[in-house]
Amino acid sequence: MSEVSTAALDLELLRSFQAAAQLGSLAAAAQQRHRTVSAISMQIKRLEEALGSRLLERGSRGVTPTAIGEALLQESRELLRLHDGMLSRFTGRGLGGKVRLGLPEDYARELLGSVLPEFMAYHPDVLLEVVTATSGELARQLNHSRLTLAVMLDRPHSLPGGETLWHTTPVWAGPRRGELSARSRLPLALHEVDCPYRALAIEALESLGRHWHAVFTSTSIHAVEKAVEMGLAVSVLDRERLTSAMRELGSEDGLPPLKRCEAKLFFARQIEVSSRPAVEALAALLRERLHERGPWHAVPRST
Repeated sequence: MSEVSTAALDLELLRSFQAAAQLGSLAAAAQQRHRTVSAISMQIKRLEEALGSRLLERGSRGVTPTAIGEALLQESRELLRLHDGMLSRFTGRGLGGKVRLGLPEDYARELLGSVLPEFMAYHPDVLLEVVTATSGELARQLNHSRLTLAVMLDRPHSLPGGETLWHTTPVWAGPRRGELSARSRLPLALHEVDCPYRALAIEALESLGRHWHAVFTSTSIHAVEKAVEMGLAVSVLDRERLTSAMRELGSEDGLPPLKRCEAKLFFARQIEVSSRPAVEALAALLRERLHERGPWHAVPRST
């Protein structure tokens, strides 16, 4: 085997390149990989020399993959996933440690039904714990090291850092029947104060001077959805969550447009050494399955 081929398959170099390309920063990659910036830079330089191609463009605002780097990024995700899965299944030296993952309740069902079962099948020795809550509550738990990894909604950009996984599609949702939007004071069904969609709704209404009141408040997304279906209130939901008992409302209903929102991946500041490979493996799978597609398309949906 040639020297180039051997260097190209150095998994540690690929992991560092993947982190830098996805995070857009050598410093962020160094923090995630628990290495120095110079070590990350040297690893990427070695990979570029081995492949004979520039993989990252350096600039004042960080790094971006070149065309070749983007192609390598896509293939390296699959290679690392297959490698980690094979190691776990065939050698008995699979990943271990503990990962405590935080998810917004709005997307928990889809993630629990696709990404997480796949991760557990590949890494049965990892002790995985999943917590669902509002994004604000998840942020607090992450800051207090009660979570090692979290997917959180961010209305640009109230949360510092994080990697964008997908863009959400918040819409005004009303009952199929009834004209709640015509009322002088709009009745809303909302999450608690830590919910980004609540903030989006209130900011949009107050920008128009539109009066509103929270007729129904709950920590449960299913309860909020039921309040809309039963004709009690209007809410802001992801478009994919609209049911046959709801309809999307818009400017023709006197409601303002909503700003876009992002789902981002966040890491804890401190991660135990024994758990670090498992955390990175789960993060890689989340990126692969959810990047710019979202949990609704993580796996083929039945017809």
